[in-house]
Amino acid sequence: MNDIIKILIVEDDWDFAFLIKQELSKEPDFQCAGIATNPKDAIKLSCKHLPQIVIMDLNLSISDFDGVELSKEIRLQTGAQVIILTSLETEFSVEYAVKKAFAADYLYKSQFSILCDTVRYIANGTTPHQLLIRKLILQDLSIAEQSVLDMIIGKNIEIKSANKTISNQKTSILKKLGLKNTNQLIKLLR
Repeated sequence: MNDIIKILIVEDDWDFAFLIKQELSKEPDFQCAGIATNPKDAIKLSCKHLPQIVIMDLNLSISDFDGVELSKEIRLQTGAQVIILTSLETEFSVEYAVKKAFAADYLYKSQFSILCDTVRYIANGTTPHQLLIRKLILQDLSIAEQSVLDMIIGKNIEIKSANKTISNQKTSILKKLGLKNTNQLIKLLR
């Protein structure tokens, strides 16, 4: 049997959260680390239980897309992979959410039947969706910035630019990705 996959549910609709928990409980290798209905509890539970996977509602009724910043914060604090599960089925919501949240995947609630498979795939390695999401996240970087990014995250890259140029590119990368420092960059993209 595989290792146990610890999962946190972040969903403000108690009925739907219960349905997710019920579905997860059918899987012998899944363990529900809890249910959070608001950002404060989500941070608290994710730091306490350190789940591998967080199933995140995109809108937690506080503000539109509040699950995006919450997802990024949980990823930074715990390293958990985030699956955004929402009823928003628009191209904008998908692209915006996965780019800004550094999410591992995005599922529509209408795709609920594949949730358990998606959790398992993400917990057990890199999926094609993750590769496409990473490409989407990095698409706004120039080729030079992508090289500097590779250097920052530890790839064996030789850059023939001046230190000042590299420093400027680091600043540009952080600004484009909405991050504060290179530690966040390394944590989210390595």
